[in-house]
Amino acid sequence: MEKKEKFISGINGFGMLALLFVLFVGGILTPILLENALFQGAQAWWLLIIASCLSLLMVIGFSIIRPNEALVVVFFGKYKGTCNENGFYWFNPFTGRYRISVRARNVTDDPIKVNDKMGNPIMIGAVLVWKVEDTYKASFDVDNYVMFVDVQSEAAIRSLAGAYPYDNLEDEHAEITLRGGGEEVNDMLEAALTERLAIAGIKVIEARISYLAYAPEIAGAMLQRQQATAIVAARYKIVEGAVSMVELALKQLSEKKVIDLDDEKKAAMASNLMVVLTSDRSASPVINTGTLYG
Repeated sequence: MEKKEKFISGINGFGMLALLFVLFVGGILTPILLENALFQGAQAWWLLIIASCLSLLMVIGFSIIRPNEALVVVFFGKYKGTCNENGFYWFNPFTGRYRISVRARNVTDDPIKVNDKMGNPIMIGAVLVWKVEDTYKASFDVDNYVMFVDVQSEAAIRSLAGAYPYDNLEDEHAEITLRGGGEEVNDMLEAALTERLAIAGIKVIEARISYLAYAPEIAGAMLQRQQATAIVAARYKIVEGAVSMVELALKQLSEKKVIDLDDEKKAAMASNLMVVLTSDRSASPVINTGTLYG
């Protein structure tokens, strides 16, 4: 797209202020200094009125541009350029001048309710840091660039949330999830916002997910599900370790010939060890004073 933004510079404001002072004072003193019929009576007053009107008209052209601020100049509907040099300037008083801040702005969106890829309602919010990069686009290509940023940021968040699952509980094959995606999810959000806001001349400095949680109506159920999944995973590890320990114990007893174990004794010992090792409660020892079969 052709870049339409162009930069201009205004006339030095202090020089024009001095000229204005000379014009105004000259309009007052000329009828007094030139004592002839031409500048007497009503004509002298007309000269004073004209000088005053010109002075007031020139005053309209003064503008102060502060740091990180730009002035978009329009002359009867035609874009003349943007002045972004700090200082005191004078412009054609018939031009329209619109101030635009080019400072970095920080926007924290309130969490909104959306559905993730699996259809689960979630609450998600983001923080966005942006600034105006092209004053022409921000002024003329969109109606209100601040509102445009707010609307498009919400749309980008909704689109991102609907493209990925919250986590991999339901979609075990998901490579990217909103909760576990980390910087990759933030990078995708920033890329989406950069593309959406380019039409308004907005530069996205940073975009990050700031809030992520299940919606209140399913938060309790999903928490129980996560706890159940964690318990199952923990039990799996416990059983895996217990089997290895039983196998090692039987192997050591057999190699060192501590005790002669037949298949029935091995089965009984393995059963007892598995109960002790996988139980979620402390084992209560029972002393057998008889034989293994007693």
